[in-house]
Amino acid sequence: MNDKTVTGTQFNYFLVCHRKLWLFSRGITMEHESDLVLEGKLVHEESYPRRNESFEEIEIDGIKIDFFDPKNNIIHEIKKSNRFEQAHVWQLKYYISILKDHGLNNVTGLLEYPRLRRTEQVILTEDDRTEINEYLAEIKKILANDKCPDRKKITACKNCSYFDFCWSGESDEPIRKPS
Repeated sequence: MNDKTVTGTQFNYFLVCHRKLWLFSRGITMEHESDLVLEGKLVHEESYPRRNESFEEIEIDGIKIDFFDPKNNIIHEIKKSNRFEQAHVWQLKYYISILKDHGLNNVTGLLEYPRLRRTEQVILTEDDRTEINEYLAEIKKILANDKCPDRKKITACKNCSYFDFCWSGESDEPIRKPS
């Protein structure tokens, strides 16, 4: 695996839960059964109905950017909620980094939370690129491991599509915030 095969979803999952990243990357997907994932998909598809006409979809190095404004070099990333906002920010920075690696300069991002009527501008710094490379090294280590990371009950578990996979039959344990 090289850095370019890490998708935006994998990058996001790395920042939320290493176990989810590992399972998803091995084709064990639960998203198709999740009402919350379906809800997010609908928010993504229906929030800006005219956007598809003026923005472009880009697929590069295994990542797919749904909305790119080529006139202003802005990536638009739509999220259902700001629940994992830092993972959203870093996923967008990762996209910007990929485009920069391909010669597109002055790319910025906009995180859009239509339900919250909120947008946040995201920029990429050189320090961010260093951190992205560190994250990619960690992602590669997790994915190269034949053993699934141990489960950790965190707040993200409550609404995770993998919840039953990880926790069915387990007694209620206290849930802690992700580290």
